[in-house]
Amino acid sequence: QVQLVESGGGLVQPGGSLRLSCAASAVSFSSYVMRWYRQAPGKERELVAHITSTGGSTNYADSVKGRFTISRDNAKNTVYLQMNNLKPEDTAVYYCVALQGSLGYWGQGTQVTVSS
Repeated sequence: QVQLVESGGGLVQPGGSLRLSCAASAVSFSSYVMRWYRQAPGKERELVAHITSTGGSTNYADSVKGRFTISRDNAKNTVYLQMNNLKPEDTAVYYCVALQGSLGYWGQGTQVTVSS
């Protein structure tokens, strides 16, 4: 069982930045692939970013490439999502997900609102 707690969301103006954090309770955190998803009202859930267990490889949705960066610190059991040049369309609840084989664990989500 893995517990994930996201933090760092909030209200930011267009063009601003936020860094989301996700702290995991897993003993073997370094064995988990980590992802960030988001879901905006009335829209389907979207995979935003993916990072391998070692952090050696990352992937991003086309909508955030060049603006968002996913990273992890396995010593701190934490994964991050640095979000720069935020746009109103980035407004959503952001979820941290831990994957290991067929198992997946979700955090409770953190709200990001981009508005002037």
